[in-house]
Amino acid sequence: MEYKDTLLMPKTEFPMRGNLPNREPLMQEKWEQMNIYNKVQERTKDRPLFILHDGPPYANGDIHMGHALNKILKDFIVRYKSMTGFCAPYVPGWDTHGLPIETALTKNKKVKRKEMSVAEFRKLCEEYAWEQINGQREQFKRLGVRGDWDNPYVTLKPEYEAQQIKVFGEMAKKGYIYKGLKPVYWSPSSESALAEAEIEYADKRSPSIYVAFPVQDGKGVLTNEEKIIIWTTTPWTIPANLGISVHPELDYSVVAVEGEKFVVATALVESVANTIGWENYEVDRTIKGAELDRVIAKHPIYERESLVMLGEHVTSDGGTGCVHTAPGHGEDDFIIGSQYGLDVLCPVDEKGYMTNEAEGFEGLFYDEANKPITEKLQETGALLKLQFITHSYPHDWRTKKPTIFRATAQWFASIKDFRDDLLKAVNETKWVPAWGETRLYNMVRDRGDWCISRQRAWGVPIPVFYAENGEPIITDETIEHVSNLFRDKGSNIWFEREAKDLLPEGFTHEGSPNGTFTKENDIMDVWFDSGSSHQAVLLERDDLQRPADLYLEGSDQYRGWFNSSLSTAVAVTGKAPYKGVLSHGFALDGEGRKMSKSLGNTVLPAKVMKQLGGDILRLWVASVDYQADVRVSDAILKQVAEVYRKIRNTFRFLLGNLADFNPATDMVSLENLRDVDRYMLVKLNKLTQRVKDAYDQYEFAAIYHAVHNFCTIELSSFYLDFAKDVLYIESKENQERRAIQTVLYETLLSLVKLVTPILPHTADEVWEHIDSVTEESVQLVDMPEVKNYPQAEKLEKKWDTFMALRDDVLKALEVARNEKVIGKSLTASISLYPNAEAKALLESVEEDLKQLFIVSGFEIAGAYEEAPENAEGFDSVKIVITQAEGETCERCWIVTPEVGQVTEHPTLCPRCAGIVKEHY
Repeated sequence: MEYKDTLLMPKTEFPMRGNLPNREPLMQEKWEQMNIYNKVQERTKDRPLFILHDGPPYANGDIHMGHALNKILKDFIVRYKSMTGFCAPYVPGWDTHGLPIETALTKNKKVKRKEMSVAEFRKLCEEYAWEQINGQREQFKRLGVRGDWDNPYVTLKPEYEAQQIKVFGEMAKKGYIYKGLKPVYWSPSSESALAEAEIEYADKRSPSIYVAFPVQDGKGVLTNEEKIIIWTTTPWTIPANLGISVHPELDYSVVAVEGEKFVVATALVESVANTIGWENYEVDRTIKGAELDRVIAKHPIYERESLVMLGEHVTSDGGTGCVHTAPGHGEDDFIIGSQYGLDVLCPVDEKGYMTNEAEGFEGLFYDEANKPITEKLQETGALLKLQFITHSYPHDWRTKKPTIFRATAQWFASIKDFRDDLLKAVNETKWVPAWGETRLYNMVRDRGDWCISRQRAWGVPIPVFYAENGEPIITDETIEHVSNLFRDKGSNIWFEREAKDLLPEGFTHEGSPNGTFTKENDIMDVWFDSGSSHQAVLLERDDLQRPADLYLEGSDQYRGWFNSSLSTAVAVTGKAPYKGVLSHGFALDGEGRKMSKSLGNTVLPAKVMKQLGGDILRLWVASVDYQADVRVSDAILKQVAEVYRKIRNTFRFLLGNLADFNPATDMVSLENLRDVDRYMLVKLNKLTQRVKDAYDQYEFAAIYHAVHNFCTIELSSFYLDFAKDVLYIESKENQERRAIQTVLYETLLSLVKLVTPILPHTADEVWEHIDSVTEESVQLVDMPEVKNYPQAEKLEKKWDTFMALRDDVLKALEVARNEKVIGKSLTASISLYPNAEAKALLESVEEDLKQLFIVSGFEIAGAYEEAPENAEGFDSVKIVITQAEGETCERCWIVTPEVGQVTEHPTLCPRCAGIVKEHY
């Protein structure tokens, strides 16, 4: 007889190797065939809703690691909620309008924009957007993200645009929308106005100049001998100068230098002198800023005046304390210029070239005009100092090129009119991390009005008509009509029809006695598009509701989608569109650097999934502190793959040892389990509580570590390790064996459910191998319940103490192994010398201590103080390790003198001989 054939070894078809790159697509095909999304929604339809509203990624290009991080985090939450008492629909979305698609067509697709109508070009933009959506959709699905992929929301869909028009109309009705001439961020490279959300800062090398403006009328405070010094890093704005701003409360000094007199802020005299290079100077007198009000200086290039004005925005932090003021090129300049009745001079066109209003410099690109303007200042004697500095400067976040401030007629949303409501809404929202509240609160508190118009073709038109007298027309009637037109025909109709054909039939207006109307040609800021999703999606769809429970995006969206959504929602409803906001950081390389093609350090989700699988990528997301910036590299993913292997092997061991277990007939009741079995159920129960709490708090790294530690420490290093002696050796129906299998079964079911939101492919693969379950997918069950075991705390305390003592035994065995006293632990016999407390603990353990320590011999040899000198000493016990006496049982590998006592089976111990005689 081959004794190995009498062992009950694990049997399962669940493979050791995950082979995820090949197996996951098959699993996703199965989900598709069974329509898993709809089945989950049907199962949970009568539960309370939990709405995580998807912030729409832009439909252009393949997804990157930031996309993967974002979508996977959302999937964790939605999957968990659907398994814990909620109906949690997930409707993915896409942002589709804006410059990147226009650029992709003209540059990459070589579309000749100027050879076609706006409507024709927009149709090409729409086709391109759908191509990108379809590509990204497949990539997101490959990540294992479950959602209503067949019915996403898309900002170019007619029903979406129709609702966006209504948002605009409601804001206009409340008086929040206006058109005005104001300096706005302007991108010459995009030929369009930009909102603050579209600005990023990067270093730029700029000329730094100090310029003297001769006093023309000192108003009795200054004589015509003085010159006021300004400092600027934008010489190209000097032709637009109409004034100089000083602070009324600052002191200003008249400084005498080599026969000339200059006016600068007193606090800055020394730094100005050092910069310009004044060696011998003295302060002639000091004047309060308020006294300089309406002094008139002469422009250093042109024959015109420059008015001195009092402005609270002036500081003495740098420069000269006398601020060059060009109302057409700066917000503060514009405000103070308006107060003093100055014109708004803006001698730069939409492409960034100087106009004929900048006499002598017309036709020059603004940045190229710096040099000739500086040379002209040198020629007139006005230039006191030229140097170059590198400083942080606003850039267009799409083209990465510098922006300028430029006064143009734009449409604005007046944030100041409902700022208090916005701030209240911020305070009423739950923010994770908590600093998000302060960040958005400060942004809202400090932001100016929102420039919502763009001079582009691809976007939602601003639904404004103009009467013959130039009056803008925005009425309930026109908004409703345009909204219905867009819902029926799409927004392209705006560019296909004349104004009269877009207005309601028979529409009249006193400003157009001849019935002649025109229409606005600007489109809306794309942030207005996505920022309207609370109405165009949450309100539009029957399966969703407003406000959403959660918005989850990258930390850059405080200035983007979080902000624009809040602005439109509060303007329309008075409330935030979300109850909670959760933000994550950016994906960096292994060295903590931003990923870029030029550095060659990009880690692409598609490549990771092809090499390792989607569940490895998902497990990486669970492993990181996602609320900060996160690192990813081949080495990091390799570590994660090792953790995955441990979890997978745990599932395989559990499945293999339950091959002959039928829970309907073989389960052992709680009262009939041994202490150690009940202890493991208590530990499993605590894991369940910890994991569910972590899901509720969105702390996925805590789940990653808790599950990994449970698999590694409680299971692999303890329970599963000593359980082999029972599972493999004892007869099939042995009571201890069935008790352990009962624990393994409970562990398998709980563990597979707990990891389902994070590892859905693997969890469903495990589920397929559990014969006793009736649901076709683990996604169609709930999370395990936390149970109330009797005397759980007392049991856990006792066995945690035993586990600490067991760790001491394992350390002593390791020392003995290293010193060649023993080989494997089953060749060892241990003699313990415990203190009184440890002795009482050991004597209270009813289980076989040899089995728990995985040794062949065990004795309590004496008291702690009686231990011999060669004993390994620990806090509560001293340990002597010797080789076990006797022969090795051929079947269970225990070393005992009793091997051979049963004559029919001379190579077996009595225990194994009895099992073989009875069952084989």
